[in-house]
Amino acid sequence: MKDSIAFSVGLTTTVLITVVLMSSLNFPFNWVFFVTLFGQALLVWMVYKVLTDNYRTDKTFDDFYEDAPVDHRTNG
Repeated sequence: MKDSIAFSVGLTTTVLITVVLMSSLNFPFNWVFFVTLFGQALLVWMVYKVLTDNYRTDKTFDDFYEDAPVDHRTNG
């Protein structure tokens, strides 16, 4: 994963976890509300960044998981 994608995922995750902490610590409603709006905007931005990333791979669904390849030649 590129650094820009990792940054957008990390920033969005941090802001949305901050919303959870702020709401559980009884912060004023307007703070929680505006941080939630900011987090939702970041979520849309993050999804756009991930989907428009120019990532190529030679793996297919036949390769199964990269860390645990499945050998299709054996039956057991």
